[in-house]
Amino acid sequence: MILTELELERWGREIGRTVGTPVFLALRGELGAGKSVLARAVAQGAGVEGAMPSPTFNVLFRYPARDGASVVHIDLYRIDDPEEVWELGWEELPGDRTICLVEWPERAGAHLPDDRWEVRLRYIRNRPEAREIDVARVGDPPELPAFPLRVEHSR
Repeated sequence: MILTELELERWGREIGRTVGTPVFLALRGELGAGKSVLARAVAQGAGVEGAMPSPTFNVLFRYPARDGASVVHIDLYRIDDPEEVWELGWEELPGDRTICLVEWPERAGAHLPDDRWEVRLRYIRNRPEAREIDVARVGDPPELPAFPLRVEHSR
């Protein structure tokens, strides 16, 4: 599926509003592919308010969301050894009533949960405003909403 950034944000907000918890979303893609854009949109849809800085340097941020839920945003880019994830409280993720969004999940190696969504974002040559998105279900995570209908652009 190919989505513009606006459509990606819209889909992310819909995920945040509707997905059952606990849920783990593994966000894959090159630097700048849109992983953080999607993560912020999911968090906004879940009711997270205020700025969401990139967790690249802090690795993990936890945000309160609507109705007592929480959003955990993790960036494993700076993790060198998969065993380092245990220092983050990995065994408790995603946790009850939690949406867990993990960028660079491949750095966790074999420690990824059995039930998760794999979301891969890719640049499209000659279309800088769009991303190709592949979504794969692994195990039995809660349902994700379908991709949004095309966003109508007003003039």
